[in-house]
Amino acid sequence: MAQQVFPTKGNLIASKKSLALAQLGYDLLDRKRNILIREIMLLTNEANELKGSIDSAFKEAYDALRAANISLGVISGFAKCVPIDKGLTLSTRSVMGTELVGCELAHKENKLYYGLSQTDSRLDEAFIKFNNVKELTVKLAETENNIYRLSVGIRKAGRRANALKNIMIPKYQEQVRFISAALEEKEREEFSRMKVIKSAKLRKSRAAQQEE
Repeated sequence: MAQQVFPTKGNLIASKKSLALAQLGYDLLDRKRNILIREIMLLTNEANELKGSIDSAFKEAYDALRAANISLGVISGFAKCVPIDKGLTLSTRSVMGTELVGCELAHKENKLYYGLSQTDSRLDEAFIKFNNVKELTVKLAETENNIYRLSVGIRKAGRRANALKNIMIPKYQEQVRFISAALEEKEREEFSRMKVIKSAKLRKSRAAQQEE
């Protein structure tokens, strides 16, 4: 590839600029990849903690549900009184060009949507426990989604960095070496030619002086 470039000073300057840009691009991509890796490690630790919390929360919620069913019979009728929660809002933030999603569930006071005359505290406890599960699930969904987005960003940055490191940078380095060597050889040839011409002129000048 490098030998197809005509060895001129203009091409040498252009190749050096391309090499500098490729090296700068690699440094930036490598820095981006490291930052994203640190971010994904933090989120992975957070996800592991959330999974432990949500497992415990689900167990407590289903234990409370079982107790409510035993106490009140099948409580599906009371469950239908609870409206679908549409208070989820999404936001985005950028980490080194990678868009991460923020999920926020609107905070609501623990409001009971069913009557108290035919229920007891066991149903209240089940409602509160499952509400806690819902909040943890939203947080876990946000964290796992962002882990996926970061992993995609890391792969993309890695591929581009490897392409620069293994293909583009060696290509431009070879171009610079080839053009530099060709120009140096041309300068040596020109220097030798000028020495021959100078020697010939000097001999001619001496011969003319002797004839005089």
